Amino acid sequence: MHLESTIEQLFQHLVSGDRRRAHAFVATLTAQNIPAERLANDIYWPIHEMLVKLFKKDQLSRISYNYATRALRQIAHQGSTTYTRVERSAGRILMFCGPTEGEELGAQIAVDLLDAAGYEVFFAGAGVANDEVLEELASTRAGTLVLWASAASDAPAIRALIDQIKEIGGHPNLRIVCGGGVFNRALGLAEEIGADVSATTPAALVSALTSLETAAVTGRISTTATASTTRRRSSKAA
Repeated sequence: MHLESTIEQLFQHLVSGDRRRAHAFVATLTAQNIPAERLANDIYWPIHEMLVKLFKKDQLSRISYNYATRALRQIAHQGSTTYTRVERSAGRILMFCGPTEGEELGAQIAVDLLDAAGYEVFFAGAGVANDEVLEELASTRAGTLVLWASAASDAPAIRALIDQIKEIGGHPNLRIVCGGGVFNRALGLAEEIGADVSATTPAALVSALTSLETAAVTGRISTTATASTTRRRSSKAA
């Protein structure tokens, strides 16, 4: 599979609104035994970024943007049914994204890959007030808050949310991850507003969260082992 030509061909089918040809083209890729996860990471995600970039620069019409984002979201989600799934609980995630269809598309790609990686994802989309986010963090007991494919207009509210979470101190072990959208266009913004981790692609997001989870488990095992050793020493001393 030649990535550049594959992306270009599917992109043209999508922006023209030719859903039948777009689905047929993806079917030819699937018939080549290309893993669905690779299509999502190497084809669908780059097309998503192209669509958002071109539309923001007025180089893509509204109707072409609408055609493409809606068709690609359906294609990507359908493909996720064949992902290789991890049959374990990797953690619980509360996730939000930007308000446009393109940002929802980017988030959908990430959500489906996280689902397959064993995460329990609560995906609420956009437009949720910070107070509701805080309530939902407490309700779901999520270990990770992901703010993905956010718009530039979301940045002040995200900064305020992160500040509020840290000031309240009710979620000391919560990991805050930002990426995609405005965070890809303004490198360093995620760290500047207080995120623990940033990622530029869904694949990087899954990898970063997996590394964090592994480190957390290792830390818990180390703490348990240290406590056990301390108890044994105390017992012998007695």
